[in-house]
Amino acid sequence: MASIFTKIINREIPGHIVAEDENYIAFLDIQPLVRGHVLVVPKQEVDYIFDLEDDMLAGLNLFAKKVAKAIDKSIRCTRVGVAVIGLEVPHVHIHLVPLRTMDDINFTRPKLKLEQEELAEIAERIKGAV
Repeated sequence: MASIFTKIINREIPGHIVAEDENYIAFLDIQPLVRGHVLVVPKQEVDYIFDLEDDMLAGLNLFAKKVAKAIDKSIRCTRVGVAVIGLEVPHVHIHLVPLRTMDDINFTRPKLKLEQEELAEIAERIKGAV
């Protein structure tokens, strides 16, 4: 069964996509830690990041760097934090989290519940900076 990320990649379910190329896609987390929290995903469905082929892992990180620079330009933050946890969805993904404090990347705290309109506005700001 396809992961929820594969369903976003295939446009079977909606996602607030901020960047995409032939191998990778980045979209807003719908339950973000902070506004501008983005997930960067390879289009190839692989469960564990260290099972990616070396070129795919390198490409994923370079793509994430491009997206992080766009987040940094478009979302008020001190820097963009990076986390790879890999337990929530069985599809490799990198969390890019705009940080103002260390607590902004605390995954145990309650997630934000944002309206679709706000998510769309944030996505457009980031997309415009990519």
